[in-house]
Amino acid sequence: MTGEPTGEPTGEPTVPEGALLTARGLHKRFGPTTALRGASLHVMPGELVSVMGASGSGKSTLLHCLAGIVRPDDGSVTFRGEELTTLSDSRRSALRRTDFGFVFQFGQLVPELSCLENVALPLRLGGARRRAAERVALEWLDRLEVAELARRRPDEMSGGQGQRVAIARAMATGPAVLFADEPTGALDSLQSEKVMSLLTAAAREHGTAVVLVTHDLRVAAYADREVTVRDGRTVHASSALAGAWR
Repeated sequence: MTGEPTGEPTGEPTVPEGALLTARGLHKRFGPTTALRGASLHVMPGELVSVMGASGSGKSTLLHCLAGIVRPDDGSVTFRGEELTTLSDSRRSALRRTDFGFVFQFGQLVPELSCLENVALPLRLGGARRRAAERVALEWLDRLEVAELARRRPDEMSGGQGQRVAIARAMATGPAVLFADEPTGALDSLQSEKVMSLLTAAAREHGTAVVLVTHDLRVAAYADREVTVRDGRTVHASSALAGAWR
């Protein structure tokens, strides 16, 4: 298998019944720059979807639209029957606290907080008491094999360790969808493999769908299905690269 997607760019791929998250015909401009030109994508419950593309292709903009961070200029994004593009800012923010988890290239941990406090933070923002939030946080740090770093701050660990803490933080609230934007982009190959193994294992164990933005074929190999973004349009592959790096 070469890993090259099949088919032509399309704005309206067939969406299976029961899709958890669906984007149709997304267009987005930033000033004179067009980032998306009719991009579409669906995610099934528990599915891992890789979104690939060159720098500037629009893949991160697509992720931000899917997560309700950015409103598209045209098109629709539906999550569990709710149209995200018409929701209030407060409702979209609430979804990002409860149903969506996020992992970015550089983790974006709060530098003043310990790892334990970072992982507990979204739970605390959701109203959990400190002791209960920290108990859940420690459980997730243990699952991601960084429990011994619980009292350290982000600048006291390696990049790979920091990403595992970021994954623990993203998973602590039990999200339906985890959005991962180049989660291994700043890591070497050994750390990348460890991070991806732990991320996918955690997501599959808890039935969390993953939308994984990457330019690395080895990282995309962990997904069930591949979508490529080219010049703001989506190309939907007939099969994923799953198994190539396991």
